[in-house]
Amino acid sequence: MKILVVGGGGREHAIIRKLKESPLCGEIWCAPGNGGISYNAHCKNIKATDLDAMVAFAKEEAFDYAVVAQDDPLALGMVDRLAEIGIPSFGPNAAAARIEASKVFSKDLMRKYHIPTADYAVFDDPAKALAYITEKGEYPTVIKADGLALGKGVLICEDEASARDGLKEIMEDKKFGASGNRVVVEEFLTGPEVSVLSFTDGKVVKPMVSSMDHKRALDGDKGLNTGGMGTVAPNPYYTPEVAQQCMETIFLPTIEAMQREGCPFKGCLYFGLMLTPKGPKVIEYNCRFGDPETQVVLPLLESDLLKIMLSTTNGTLADTEVTFSNGAAACVVMASGGYPEHYEKGKEITGLTEGQISGSPAVVYHAGTALTDGKLVTNGGRVLGVTATGDTLPQALEKAYAACESIHFEGAHKRRDIGQRALKALL
Repeated sequence: MKILVVGGGGREHAIIRKLKESPLCGEIWCAPGNGGISYNAHCKNIKATDLDAMVAFAKEEAFDYAVVAQDDPLALGMVDRLAEIGIPSFGPNAAAARIEASKVFSKDLMRKYHIPTADYAVFDDPAKALAYITEKGEYPTVIKADGLALGKGVLICEDEASARDGLKEIMEDKKFGASGNRVVVEEFLTGPEVSVLSFTDGKVVKPMVSSMDHKRALDGDKGLNTGGMGTVAPNPYYTPEVAQQCMETIFLPTIEAMQREGCPFKGCLYFGLMLTPKGPKVIEYNCRFGDPETQVVLPLLESDLLKIMLSTTNGTLADTEVTFSNGAAACVVMASGGYPEHYEKGKEITGLTEGQISGSPAVVYHAGTALTDGKLVTNGGRVLGVTATGDTLPQALEKAYAACESIHFEGAHKRRDIGQRALKALL
């Protein structure tokens, strides 16, 4: 099959490398792709959000199948547009992608169908939002921009002053553009966080191995929120008992709710969960593979990814094998100095041959790289996701960190404590 993958980060690189293991996979293209992805697929420099150009390219190349991996094009209706020209895709249509594209839609869905989540209220007026927060007087409180905001539209406010500043930033200064026209004000939940990606064809849901993300920029979960500085899988807090509870109270009810709302969800539905003292609750849904969760989940997948993806599109997931190894995986993100704020691009990356470390058991997934005059250079905040698998989590972490020592670029920054919380939980 001739396949198009829409996107250009570490998640897309992980998807492409896994797709290539399938005997069904032939020629593979990625748009826009990146420097490291170009070693594994043909890249075409089209913005993931440029639907007209992407659809024209897909038609011209006559792709058999597309994998729309990024949230923005899904929300904009890329799957719908490709379907119009006869190209089936992995991913939800625009109506179903609202589960991530609108926090208000997802919270209202959970309230209507009694899916456990944090208590909340919705506002389009910052003064009314602040009045609600001060009247409740419960801190910390959580403020979320309604729309997509690169994973950064969530503020945890410790007091009235920070809530006022947060509302101003989102609703008045429009830090996230129109995404901040409405906000969701939520109660602050506590407990271990778990990410569970799942395959679904709109009727059946098959969860993948669980994972644990590390959002903060600095060791000890300090510093600013990022898109993710590393991940491990499986998540030790996600026991078989918790998994069963989530299936009954969250996963199946969500799939059924989307069906009842007339927008069945097909593709990868990501459940961001908090294991609270009162049981598992949904923090957020994503309408696609998480990044960098994908970089630890897919290396543990033993089944044929392309076959699974096709079954979600065709509605035959019930008859399709989805199995994962019993091992563990760890991904350490190497980021540009200054990320997630100001950082420089164009720093030469050394220690890699055709994007990988020669002789290393680790895999390097490229998130923000470019090829300039034949040299691999940094081209983003998160540059590389260095991933390794092992029989145990300590083994996987040791291999991933050892591999990082072989890679160099000016200002490179990584957390040194990826997986430490998980290791403590295993004791």
